[in-house]
Amino acid sequence: MKITRRTIVKTGVGLGAGLALGASSARHAHADDGSATPFDDSTVRTLARDLASKSYKPPRKDLPDALAHMSFDQFSAVQFNSEKALWKQDNLAFDVEFFPRGYLYKQLIDVYEVHDGTARPVNYTADMFTSKDPSLNLTGGEGFSGLRIRYALNHPGVMEECAVFLGASYFRAVAKGQTYGLSARGFAKDTGTPTGEEFPTFRSFWLEKPVPGSQSLILHALMDSPSLTGAFRFTIRPGETTLFDVQSSFFPRTDITAGGIAPLTGMYYFDANDRTHINDWRPAAHDSEALQIWTGAGQNIYRPLTNPTDLQLSSFSDAGPYGYGLMQRKRNFHDYEDLALHYEKRPSLWVEPIGNWGEGGVQLVEIPTPSEVNDNIVSFWRPNQPLKAGQIYNFTYRMYWGWDTPWPTHLARIHDTRVGAVTDHPEKVQFVLDFDGEPFRTLPGDTAYHLLAQSSAGEISAITIMPNPEINGVRAFFQLDPGAAKLCELHVQLASAQGPLSETWLYRWTA
Repeated sequence: MKITRRTIVKTGVGLGAGLALGASSARHAHADDGSATPFDDSTVRTLARDLASKSYKPPRKDLPDALAHMSFDQFSAVQFNSEKALWKQDNLAFDVEFFPRGYLYKQLIDVYEVHDGTARPVNYTADMFTSKDPSLNLTGGEGFSGLRIRYALNHPGVMEECAVFLGASYFRAVAKGQTYGLSARGFAKDTGTPTGEEFPTFRSFWLEKPVPGSQSLILHALMDSPSLTGAFRFTIRPGETTLFDVQSSFFPRTDITAGGIAPLTGMYYFDANDRTHINDWRPAAHDSEALQIWTGAGQNIYRPLTNPTDLQLSSFSDAGPYGYGLMQRKRNFHDYEDLALHYEKRPSLWVEPIGNWGEGGVQLVEIPTPSEVNDNIVSFWRPNQPLKAGQIYNFTYRMYWGWDTPWPTHLARIHDTRVGAVTDHPEKVQFVLDFDGEPFRTLPGDTAYHLLAQSSAGEISAITIMPNPEINGVRAFFQLDPGAAKLCELHVQLASAQGPLSETWLYRWTA
């Protein structure tokens, strides 16, 4: 499963799965003459339910050759005329711009504006797009492939892109002061499995016109794929942390055993814990550095990401989790030294289930990548019970696009993970963990710390703990001798005489 990130790196716009997508099937539910049709919160659910009762029809891909075979640079050269933005002249907190069809985005999506209980199509006009490339003929490319939501996020009165929906069911957002990084999507099916992944697509969007003064925007989306349909209601609130309240309903056409709810997708290339075969002048390169989980039992798990030699699948079983997310904790420019990509400004994304999701597990898929151009990290919630054809499944959750988790912790936190060789003992692996956080500000200065460390295989030895005044915390050293094992699952907590006082550091070491 290779997911290109070229557009993400160069323009901050998600490429999704790089699929060639076609026209929407929801158009029949609305008047083709531009007249208004009734709309309420049940409309998209009804469309999704009815669509699931019919056989899947692949979307159309018809475009003139010049647009269908557009290069990345040509696609990037096409610009939307901001004067044509939806609600541009209405003095609202939001306006909406659109993406053209072409390159990897051939799908014609339907877009509707909802106002006073009715929906009207947002119509394409020839003067919406222009190209910096004089050789590119945009004729015949009518319609949109995606949309961007704008808001005065960083400066009063200056409209800036704060969220994008483009490609399959991918979307992304930023908080104040951030740049684009990881993505989310509507549903994940067969991710990391030998059968190959299926990528559902958002085929239609409905944008509710905000009332004057409103700082939130409601967007509805209809999702479709060979295996299921879905209805989504997003309430979007940009700010210091950008919030998405998501109500989703799924209507499987077939039984789904390897489905993923609230999937997150990002990139991890390398850092101090994993530089195998990496010859790069920078200290690190990644959208996210760790998977973090707050389990239903109250355990705080911190699992640093890796760029493995072989595809790795990890499952963290749980019942009623409080949340999970792909996190970016390193926020200093010198952590990355990249003047162009500014990984220190990329969002962390935390998912908070609303209501009890029952028994299941947070899944983590780590895919080998030879560069930072590919999205190679996926995480999602997988229910223990398969999604059955003909049934309805509802999941509600809140997404926090921001600088950290939305809740404070009294526990010591992992500040850094470093992995390297042991001098004169090539069979061993050296681990160095830095801890910081509240305990080091509140416990007596003479507190004695020790490490609770175990491994599923091999032997842990040479544990040493010392103060780290550079971060007002402590540094812990230990060595792993894996013996004949090719894989070791490591479990570490910092503790005092009163018991554990840090989050739980989990790590998968592979030979």
